[in-house]
Amino acid sequence: MKAIERIAPDVGWQPISFVNAYLVGHSGGPWALIDSGLPGRGGEIFDAAEARFGSGSRPEAIYLTHGHFDHVGSAAELADRWEVRIFAHRMELPYLTGRSDYPPPDPTIGGAMAFLSRFIPYRARDLGDRVRDLPDGELPGLSGWEWIATPGHSPGHVSFFRASDRVLLAGDACATMNMDSWLGLGSGKKKLSRGEASFNMDWRATQESIEKLADLRPNVLGCGHGIPMRDGALPDRLKQFADCFRRPRRGRYAAAPAEVNEAGVAALPPAPFDPVPLATAGALLVAGIALGSGYVEEQLRDQSRRT
Repeated sequence: MKAIERIAPDVGWQPISFVNAYLVGHSGGPWALIDSGLPGRGGEIFDAAEARFGSGSRPEAIYLTHGHFDHVGSAAELADRWEVRIFAHRMELPYLTGRSDYPPPDPTIGGAMAFLSRFIPYRARDLGDRVRDLPDGELPGLSGWEWIATPGHSPGHVSFFRASDRVLLAGDACATMNMDSWLGLGSGKKKLSRGEASFNMDWRATQESIEKLADLRPNVLGCGHGIPMRDGALPDRLKQFADCFRRPRRGRYAAAPAEVNEAGVAALPPAPFDPVPLATAGALLVAGIALGSGYVEEQLRDQSRRT
């Protein structure tokens, strides 16, 4: 297993295929995991934690930026293995306790990830009594950090920020790779971009969340997808990205968001006609083989070494 890469002295970046997990804390001290990657990949995160924090160490908690399958995938496995709690925003809990499915993704928005979203699961997961509402104030294992509500991509999406050195872990509020482009998705080239746009269920809230994060002027930005960014120009680049952000002109949620409450989805805009035939599932098979084999993960690591 390759050594976990650091984006700050106590923040480790662990790519799991095309999605990122973050291990936060110093060896010998309290630490926490933020997001848990794809299903069935918990062993990689466990091994990375053992290498970083020592054999037998365990986090104070597992935190989720949101509950989409590629962020919650190995949370239950790891929570059981470490005997720790999982924390998520209360507006995510219906989708993490089996009470409601997420709003369906919108493949008609166009782009690479939107095409693939036709075949990506959005059904509820049931973490049972492992999951809890995010606490206000001090976060176990994340001393000096705060969570910030950044809804839009999902109803209870949150980001994590440490003001002392302005490190921001933004989940899918945005991305540092162009997931709308097949080339960007395959190469992992660094670029401030929309998160998995086809899953954004409220575009006004998405834009407001990005503006909120830009106002933090982070020095380091780690997202759910893409190579983390850390350079002096980042605050201005993120501000420019927020200022130039545009909602899509077409798509299921372009004119009106999904309506949600603390019980889950209350109402959905009608689904637009999708002209892509189901036979295109073969393309997903090819992409799935590439992602599952670690091809994209290798591209991300190689790109990181070159930049």
